[in-house]
Amino acid sequence: MHLGATLRLLRVDAGLSLRDLARRIGVSSAYLSRVENGVDAPPTVERLTAIARELDVPPALLMDVANRVSPYVAEYLEEVPGSGTLFLELARRRLTGAQLARVRDFLDAEFPVRGGTHGDAPVPALAPLLAPERVVLQVSCGGWEDVLDVVAGRLAAALPGVDAARLVEGLSQLDDLSSCAVGGGVAVPHVFLPGVPSVVALVTLAKGLRVDTPDGRPVRLVVAAVDGERGRARLIRMAHVARLAARGLAERLDEARQPVQVLAALEELEALR
Repeated sequence: MHLGATLRLLRVDAGLSLRDLARRIGVSSAYLSRVENGVDAPPTVERLTAIARELDVPPALLMDVANRVSPYVAEYLEEVPGSGTLFLELARRRLTGAQLARVRDFLDAEFPVRGGTHGDAPVPALAPLLAPERVVLQVSCGGWEDVLDVVAGRLAAALPGVDAARLVEGLSQLDDLSSCAVGGGVAVPHVFLPGVPSVVALVTLAKGLRVDTPDGRPVRLVVAAVDGERGRARLIRMAHVARLAARGLAERLDEARQPVQVLAALEELEALR
């Protein structure tokens, strides 16, 4: 998965220049640019944590996208060596996301976390912002403009008084498709319209769009959003979609032929957030 594309997407939406973010985390602009463009390896856990703090998103989200292990896990395995056996038992049973959520519910009930921060709160799910009429499957599109027309039409239908052409214009203000592609065959175009409720449309493509994506994979899934407010919730959702992409979201939804199948798959994938 291409962490750099996600970092660039979040940084730009947060209104931070490359120089601003680099200065805040104590690195050079050249280094951060190399990371965003996939030239350098993903940052260390410590540096990812600093980036997450400046973007105001949970560090675990960025670590998941980068396929990094949280330092809390490493420290716990060192402090309690027997915990490794439990992890192996979970792996041996091949528990699904829904089953792991049941395990977490048990832990929350029996051994609740004390003194957590807002960064420990569960990430809001994507599924509640969707509706069957905003899930469009196996669409044949000749180009990115066609995709935007489809998602804008579905989003406008959920926003009385908002014209689809206005949404297309807003979504098109992104530089190009590569600026909202996060890898794994997923793109996340988004637009800000003051005062409207947040809504999401999801589109799978019958044939992937072969464009300049960060990992070279054709775009097969588009998760488009309209938000009435900027800020933390919007950034967290973008990072969450990137994490789902890293977990194979496009592949999971590619076989879906009914919106209910998409919503069911999302429920399972989002059981642990």
